[in-house]
Amino acid sequence: MTNRIHEYIRNCERDIAEQAERVGQIALTNQERVLQAFWANQISQIDLQGTSGYGLSDVGREKYESAFAMVFGAEAALVRPQIVSGTHAITLGLFGVLRPGDELVFATGLPYDTLHGVTGIRDAVGSLAEWGISTRVVNLRGNGDIDLDALHATITTRTKLVMFQRSRGYGARPALTVSTLAAAFASIKTFHPHVLIGVDNCYGEFVEEQEPSHVGADMVMGSLIKNPGGGIAPTGGYIVGKASVIDQVAARLVAPGTGAEYGPTGPYMTLFYQGLFLAPHTVSQAVRGSILFARALSGLGYDVSPKPSEPRTDLILSVQLGDKDRLLQFCRAIQSTAPIDSHVVPFADAMAGYEDAVVMAAGTFIQGASLELSSDAPMRPPYVAYIQGGLTYEHVVIALHRVIQQIAPELC
Repeated sequence: MTNRIHEYIRNCERDIAEQAERVGQIALTNQERVLQAFWANQISQIDLQGTSGYGLSDVGREKYESAFAMVFGAEAALVRPQIVSGTHAITLGLFGVLRPGDELVFATGLPYDTLHGVTGIRDAVGSLAEWGISTRVVNLRGNGDIDLDALHATITTRTKLVMFQRSRGYGARPALTVSTLAAAFASIKTFHPHVLIGVDNCYGEFVEEQEPSHVGADMVMGSLIKNPGGGIAPTGGYIVGKASVIDQVAARLVAPGTGAEYGPTGPYMTLFYQGLFLAPHTVSQAVRGSILFARALSGLGYDVSPKPSEPRTDLILSVQLGDKDRLLQFCRAIQSTAPIDSHVVPFADAMAGYEDAVVMAAGTFIQGASLELSSDAPMRPPYVAYIQGGLTYEHVVIALHRVIQQIAPELC
């Protein structure tokens, strides 16, 4: 490593020592909760075997879902390799609980880009709009807070589900802490007891000591190739929440009348169990690395969010680069330090589910795994890179060194 950059990073590490210690404490709390769920369900070697065909009588799957629900503070869980992404998990949740004539309200502004087609915000075959389900969006306040007054005014007797997106996605707004969500949930339940509460939990699992399902969410959804898969689950997604809600979602995943009874787990159970066991530690590695990135890049004059001292509730760090070429340079530096495809040069291109061309730096063992160190961005002003993940803190440090070489050559 270049000596000046190495010393700069070491100074940044000293500056974030207090935040890093707090991340370690959160990991310890979450690790104990995961272990308690394993112990309570008496996980055994035979539970790791998996099933084929219909997947009937899959005891290992049943125990895993029971443990998963306990970890997330939910009544029930549906965690399957047949769910291919966070967007797929959310889609299952939406179609599981909504019926023609119902209304869906997003309480945190426009949802992530890939959900625009799902809801009918953007025309797409098979959207909720085609089934007569309407969608309304309540924008956040200018400071990023949930606008509860506007939300209460928007909810009607037709409103069946209010959705919250915990992470910032490709937005400029801050991610929402569990305590912020808890206050909003309580307000909704007080004034609109007929409404279900759903949460897009992608990038947020194990970053805090509680999950949205611990504080009143009826349905929480995410991907196993992000946080809860621990970096080794090769596919899969989850929905946790009330048992009655999970029954409806299971009917959508498989078929009415069969529901959660069907669903082979194939060769995945060992990786699912081990991934859940590793997740608290691996997430802590990524969060600690993200805080270091925030401190180093803000020290070089770049606008980052969240700031190094701000509490974390997801993995994503946004870095405003202000220039198309610098954005590409940043993502290429990340790609060049990847363990896989480090020789590949990322370019922006069209991608299914996105309106703008997207550049993605993701030299990952598992395709699209956002718990692995990656960076992506839509190619639109102000040219913001979104960096997330890092299976090991050491890898993040090495990548940060390469990024600084590219965007701050004066330190070389």
